[in-house]
Amino acid sequence: MPLAAFPKCYLSMLMEGEMRHEEWFDVASEIDVDGVEFYWGITPDDDPEELDRLRSAAADRGLSIPMMCYSPDFTHPDPDVRREEVEREKRAIEATARLGGSYCRVLSGQRRPEVSREEGLSWVSDCIEELIPYAADREVTLVLENHYKDDYWEHPEFAQQKEEFLDLLDRIEESPWFGVNYDPSNAIIADDDPIELLEAVADRVVTCHASDRYLEGGTIEDLREMEAEGGQGYADILQHGVVGEGMIDYDAVFSILADAGFDGWISIEDGYDAEKGKEHLDRSAQFLRGKMAEYGLP
Repeated sequence: MPLAAFPKCYLSMLMEGEMRHEEWFDVASEIDVDGVEFYWGITPDDDPEELDRLRSAAADRGLSIPMMCYSPDFTHPDPDVRREEVEREKRAIEATARLGGSYCRVLSGQRRPEVSREEGLSWVSDCIEELIPYAADREVTLVLENHYKDDYWEHPEFAQQKEEFLDLLDRIEESPWFGVNYDPSNAIIADDDPIELLEAVADRVVTCHASDRYLEGGTIEDLREMEAEGGQGYADILQHGVVGEGMIDYDAVFSILADAGFDGWISIEDGYDAEKGKEHLDRSAQFLRGKMAEYGLP
């Protein structure tokens, strides 16, 4: 099973130009991963030659670029805005393919108070179903994540909770070019049981975010109050930690994945502390490699 790393702890540096892509690739090449997951905010999608150069730079370090972390917002009440969001996702799919990737994330959108459950589910499923053939033509699989909240959104994910997430999945016809990107710690933030969610979607999981969470200086109830107030980004009390050192039962996760025959990419998503980024990513990678071996995952 291939293992990737997402530069969560370095994102602000990469986006602000304080860290070059190659420096991030250098870090990843020194830990036990096979690839790096890309983030749309650091993707030069309007420059094909630069995308080719980045693909080669990663390959020179023994790394592939299998996944693209993208955040479409398909729950906007304005149909013209939703149309723009579909077109932007197409650009993300194209950039993913150019980088040599096989998986591009798709989300539902923000949980806007004025959008009803039925409206949101209808709009989102229509957008995703339109995108699947486009992705298939480029040999890219769209992966729907049980997501919490994009760093630049005002509201949490529309399909954050298990009930809405499963309902959305049921509305989208099964396809080899569409699946689930499962993130166990996001289920906890949604007040769902991550193991129950995984059991419900195991046959459709094609990629995973290996993340672990902890709350610092607050409770789940405090988080719910902060979400109700709105505001861009994550609440300060919500932290990513080293994988295997937080709230997730990874033995249960790997047992279910093994039983389902999962053989896709797992991408490490940990930490905000750039000073400890490499150390934490290395600890996460060692933990995950151990679990892969323990549960017989290739």
